[in-house]
Formats: sequence, C-alpha cells, structure tokens
Amino acid sequence: MNRDEAVLRELNLYPLWVRRSQLAPLPSAAATPGHAEQNGMDAPAGKGRELPVGELGWPELKARVRGCTACKLRAGCTQTVFGVGDEKADWLFVGEGPGADEDVRGEPFVGQAGKLLDNMLAAIRLKRGKDVYIANIVKCRPPNNRTPDADEIAQCLPYLQRQIELIRPKLIVALGKTAATALLGRDAALSSLRGKMYDYRSTPMIITYHPAYLLRSPMDKAKAWQDLCLAVEAMNINSLPADTPG
Repeated sequence: MNRDEAVLRELNLYPLWVRRSQLAPLPSAAATPGHAEQNGMDAPAGKGRELPVGELGWPELKARVRGCTACKLRAGCTQTVFGVGDEKADWLFVGEGPGADEDVRGEPFVGQAGKLLDNMLAAIRLKRGKDVYIANIVKCRPPNNRTPDADEIAQCLPYLQRQIELIRPKLIVALGKTAATALLGRDAALSSLRGKMYDYRSTPMIITYHPAYLLRSPMDKAKAWQDLCLAVEAMNINSLPADTPG
C-alpha cells in the first residue's frame, strides 16, 4: 500500500473516487458588519493611542494578540493562540477557537482534531507549515470548549482579518459553522453553505466540516473529501469569477 492510499484509508475515503469537475455557483459573501470600526479598536485606558489593527505588521499583531484583554475569554485561558504556518501561504484554514490541547501548546489544531486535519491536508498533498497557514476565529479558548459568543467573535475577528490581509492567501477554507458564519457575516446551516464557492473580500473561500465534528460523525468524511476536491479544483483555476460585495 502506498502512502497516498494509506492516508485515504485513514479518512475512510478509499477506494478513491473522482468528483465532478464543474464548480458550484459563486455566491458573494456579505461584508462583515462593523469591520472598519473593529479594525480601529479603541486603545485600552492608560496605554495611549494604539495603531489600528489594520495597520499592524506581523510582529506588532502578534504582540497585540498576546496582550489582548478585550473580551472575557482571556481571563479564563492559559494563553492566546495566534496561528501557525507559512505567512505567505496560498492556503488558509480557519477554525473556531482553541481547545484544551491548543490552550496548553499555544498552537491551533494539535489534538485529535489536529491529527485529522493533518490527514485531510495530506490527502490533497499539503502539509502543515508548508504553503499552509492555520488560524481560528477567536484566539482564546472558550470555557468548556463552548461556541464563542457574538461579542467575543466581534472583538477578535479584526485580528484574523489582519492576518488574512498580511498572508494574502489564494484560498480560504472555513472549518465548521462558526468560522463560516463569522467570515460570511450571516447565520446559516452548514449544510446549506457547503458545496459552493464564496468571495471573501476578493479571496475565494469554501466551507467544510470542522475536524472535531468529523471525529464525532465519521460518516460525513466523504462529504468533507468532496469539499476538499472543490478546493483543489479552485486552486487549479487560474482566475475565478468573483462578485465582490460593495
């Protein structure tokens, strides 16, 4: 058994099937409300005027995230989890938030869900840290791994938006409903969002299941494989049509 076959067997995706080549329609992602206001987050009292998040480079952005106490999540976590990978990557994978393992290690997707994500990357011939960047919607672990509240997402999202601006990926893969709806700026069922190509501020984006969900529902791994095939098709197209929101 070769390595590719072994990876696909691990994902319950062998024998390999080929997805239809036609891409899904290209709905337009709504602009995230309040982006301009969020990127110009007010400076904490007593610290003087800080640069808006949208003007920070990598070192300053990492320092800002590390010292952030803008929402209640920071008081309950061990450390912030900024993101990891190639800062000029073509591929950006975005999850929900750190879990217990990530909170200890300071790196996203390092537990069992991380192992599955690594297998998903390997299935499409990618590798963590090589032309891949991995981040989350929120940088601090929510208590008991609960879904982040809307105000927590609103406080943290400008950090991810700045990461996207600095990385300039060719494709964003949103992992799970929280990541998808935060980036789209609207609520919807994940089942209704999959299988389509979106435009996130001129960057193509697809939506698939979070690896943690796939661990609980392995029968949906085949659907996740379909989404990954769509992502590969998108990356193989030189120019994707985009209906950029005004």
